[in-house]
Amino acid sequence: MRNIIVMPSFVLVLTLFFSLSKISMASDIITLTQSIRDNQTLISAGETFELGFFSPGNSRNRYLGIWYKKIPAQTVVWIANRENPIADSSGVFKVGYQGNLVILDEGTQSVFWSANHTTTANNPVVQLLDTGNLVLREEGDDNTDNFFWQSFDYPSDTLLPGMKLGFNLKTGLDRFLTSWKSANDPSIGDYSFRINPNGSPQPFLMYQLTPRNRGGPWNGIRFSGIPEMDTDYFFKFNFVSNEDEIYYTYELINSSHVSILMVNQTGEIQRRTWVDGSAGRRFWNIIWTVPNDLCDIYAECGPYGFCNRDGSPNCNCVKGFEPKSPNDWYLRVGSGGCVRKTSLDCQKGDGFSRLDRMKLPDTSLSFVDKGMTLQECERECLKNCSCVAYANADIRGEGSGCIIWVNDLIDLRQYSEGGQAIYVRLAASELVGDKKRKVAIIVSVTLASAMLLLLGWIGYCVWMRKKKKKNGKNAGKKRGNGGRSQEVPLFDVPLGAKEKSDESRKEDVELPFFDLVTVASATNNFSDTNKLGQGGFGPVYKGKLQNGQEIAVKRLSKNSGQGVDEFMNEVLLIAKLQHRNLVRLLGCCFEEEEKMLIYEYMQNGGLNSILFDETKRVLLDWQMRFSIVIGISRGLLYLHRDSRFRIIHRDLKASNILLDNKMNPKISDFGTARIFGGDQIEGNTKRVIGTYGYMSPEYAMDGLFSEKSDVYSFGVLVLEIVSGRKNRGFFYAEDDNLLGHTWRLWKEGNSLELMDPSMGASCVISEVLRCIQVGLLCVQARAEDRPKMSAVGLMLSSENPTLPQPKQPGIFAGRSSLPMVDSSSAMQDSCTTNEITVTVLEAR
Repeated sequence: MRNIIVMPSFVLVLTLFFSLSKISMASDIITLTQSIRDNQTLISAGETFELGFFSPGNSRNRYLGIWYKKIPAQTVVWIANRENPIADSSGVFKVGYQGNLVILDEGTQSVFWSANHTTTANNPVVQLLDTGNLVLREEGDDNTDNFFWQSFDYPSDTLLPGMKLGFNLKTGLDRFLTSWKSANDPSIGDYSFRINPNGSPQPFLMYQLTPRNRGGPWNGIRFSGIPEMDTDYFFKFNFVSNEDEIYYTYELINSSHVSILMVNQTGEIQRRTWVDGSAGRRFWNIIWTVPNDLCDIYAECGPYGFCNRDGSPNCNCVKGFEPKSPNDWYLRVGSGGCVRKTSLDCQKGDGFSRLDRMKLPDTSLSFVDKGMTLQECERECLKNCSCVAYANADIRGEGSGCIIWVNDLIDLRQYSEGGQAIYVRLAASELVGDKKRKVAIIVSVTLASAMLLLLGWIGYCVWMRKKKKKNGKNAGKKRGNGGRSQEVPLFDVPLGAKEKSDESRKEDVELPFFDLVTVASATNNFSDTNKLGQGGFGPVYKGKLQNGQEIAVKRLSKNSGQGVDEFMNEVLLIAKLQHRNLVRLLGCCFEEEEKMLIYEYMQNGGLNSILFDETKRVLLDWQMRFSIVIGISRGLLYLHRDSRFRIIHRDLKASNILLDNKMNPKISDFGTARIFGGDQIEGNTKRVIGTYGYMSPEYAMDGLFSEKSDVYSFGVLVLEIVSGRKNRGFFYAEDDNLLGHTWRLWKEGNSLELMDPSMGASCVISEVLRCIQVGLLCVQARAEDRPKMSAVGLMLSSENPTLPQPKQPGIFAGRSSLPMVDSSSAMQDSCTTNEITVTVLEAR
């Protein structure tokens, strides 16, 4: 009886094993008499690509796709039946009637996908090439021009080397990329990447029918809006625009490299390269992403406004223009753009102002003549009263070709390097001032040079006279002491390292200096009634200057042996930062033994003082909280990407988010911040400075910090703002902290239980859920899994984004997960206004 039960089970398991195993075809070709079933695959001749049926992510649906054969992380680059999956393993792929490619249900013969192409070929065959192209051709004919059909003409979300992105103007074929809906659903999503053939052709990233990003027109070397293409040694880029075709393609200079261009479901175009490291590290490395900053967003600064990520603010008006809405412009909302100060007068004669290092504006409605010179282009523009700007179409050599704009200039951007010149039409009166200023500058420079030469000559004569007298005295001294001089030049006397450091730093500070009497008077001689709180470096006082302006004064404790370097660091950093979501430093005071920073006063104090107060947090409705989240993300993005430096804050927390009288958030306390230069993306320290509950695991345990460390802290802040509860010190049932509690609710599908009940009916459920998911994405355990702040901003600002699923958070702050340190080495966390908390974990 026992054998009767066991044998069928064994046979069943064996049957299932063989049915689920992939059987590879011996050839890279299938003929009219062959087919590919669900458990079979077709492999290209060089074993680079594989074709077969697969299920993406957690889906059970079956799709016919092509993926890399030798890359362990299955990377699907093309899918046939994206919009019509098969629910089971009954699918068959073959050459059907009249040479048409089809996917059928083997039992019912229902058609799930068809190439919609018929041919009268005698012996049509299907072949998977080592380029990843699936082609239908006549047997024995390898001529690529004779393919009846090819998958390269119908891309999914990935552009492979050799694929064309663009139009065949003869057949009307439009080749473009479309994102997946999600990691589990490869059907066509909301984002597409395509070439717009109108005017001067240019690539667009689209969200449904709305432009999200624009690459700019091809200028002979690269797309005008993608300066990264100028310095690439791994790719050869090609762009063709003629009466037959308009397309972009790329090739790998080293064929052993593996690289793809794709558009993902979160609305990013990514250039990915496969890394097959000798140390066992194998992963897709993202080497280029768009959008990468606010200036990558289409029309961020509106008509006649240009974006510069190194400027503050990012948006500026073209010369001769002014903000259409000054109030919006002040609030860093530049989408309204700029308007002319002086109207054009075609009859009286207009002129042109040159803008350098520019991404050319949208060319969809422009006129192009490839045969004109730049001088001919200028004359043509002047003759046409509708012309507002012109530029070279090709910047190679001395430049050639002509682009003329007759519509508003949209989506301008200025780069620190790269870009090209554009000439913007202005009224003659706007240019007269320029000429006068140029003449004045020339005259001023000439006079100043003459005066300097005269003063230099006088100074030289005086110096020579003194030198002669000095040499005479020295000669007498040498004769009196055996010839040894007792004088040492002052500049040869070395200063102490600390003195030299302080002096050089003072020279770098571009801030007003307040004298001690003024600051003492403003704070009522630093009275306790004016004290706002106590931070790690010392007390913070409220003050009022004689002109009535309220200030906050951070005073370094005289008795503190630590904090001087951090204090000076804050002066040097924040003095050069300007953003509406960063607290503004008004000045500083270095007098006697005092070291103080003077800030703008934030009427509503620290976010923590309201958010974590049972009675006050009812003041924070959902719209106010969501606005605070957006504001913090913009401030952090400015630090990471848009400021003159790349700055890692390292102590982002609720008490370091100050609120002004309109509840606008401002990031404060840069004493622990670090600057990254050049291509540096990560740092390491033996002195871990920060606050428990907000520190990322890799920073707290190993001293590794990067932009992703701040992203982790931001994620904690988002979840605290949604819940109204602190991460540290939060205990709920079996959860050690807020992150653990949030993660458990997420897995159970009960995320809304996290929401602070005090918000009442003001909540927008979709926004709350989006914030929770973004927060969990930001606090993922592995730094490389966390999104960049540029991506976070897009996730938060998009109405219906498709977000990736978060992974296990780095739950660092629980009772059992804190590192063992001496209690004396850690400073106490404080919840005071303008507070600073510094936790120092010294190596043991």
